[in-house]
Amino acid sequence: MTIKKDLDKSTLYEAVKTLVECSESHLHLPQQKLFTLFSVAFQYILFRSTKHPGHYIIRIEDSLLAEKLARKAKDETTRKFMGRLLIPRRLNYGNSTFHLDYFALSTWGVTKDLPQGKIQGAIVVKNTQHTPLIDDSDFRNVTSDEQAVALFGKHYYLSSLQEIVPKTITIAFDEDFENLHQIKFPFIEDKNDRAVNGVIINEDLGLDD
Repeated sequence: MTIKKDLDKSTLYEAVKTLVECSESHLHLPQQKLFTLFSVAFQYILFRSTKHPGHYIIRIEDSLLAEKLARKAKDETTRKFMGRLLIPRRLNYGNSTFHLDYFALSTWGVTKDLPQGKIQGAIVVKNTQHTPLIDDSDFRNVTSDEQAVALFGKHYYLSSLQEIVPKTITIAFDEDFENLHQIKFPFIEDKNDRAVNGVIINEDLGLDD
C-alpha cells in the first residue's frame, strides 16, 4: 500500500545512486528526515546485497523505532521488508541474510557471532530525539559500563561494527562521529528551525516525517 508523500521513484533512484557512487566505507546521513533517509539507506543495502552476498545488519536504537520504520518508511518495499523482519529478526533475501538488532547489548546474541568475513554491510539508525543510549541493564554481561565504553567507544553501537563491516550507513541527526563521511541530499530541507505560520519549530521536536 502506497503512503501519501512516499518518495517518488526518480528521487529515490538518484539518492541510492549517490550512495552507490560514493567510495567511502562508512557514511553518515545527518539530516532530519529519518523515514526518508532510512528508505534510501535500506534500498542501497538491498541493492548491495545482490552484488555482495552475505550478512547484513540493521541496528536500530530500539524496537519502538523499528516498528515506526516498518510503518513510516517512505517506500512500500522497505515497509514490507521491515514488517517481515521485525518478529524473526532474521530474513533471507536472495543469497544474503538480513539481521535486526538494537543498541542494547543484550540483543546482539546472533549478530556478534556472525562470521566477520561474510558481513557485507550495516545500517545504524538513531532516533532524532535525544535519549540516553546506555542503560545499566545493557551491560549486565560485562564488568562495568566504563569497560564497555572503553572497549567500543562512545558510539559503541556503531564502533563495534566499523572494524568488521566493509560498508556502514549511520542515520543520526545532530550527532558527531569520527571517521564518517557525511552525505546530504539536496531534496531534503536542511535547516535547524522552520517557521510555520509565524511559529518557530525547533529541531529538538524531531521532525521525522
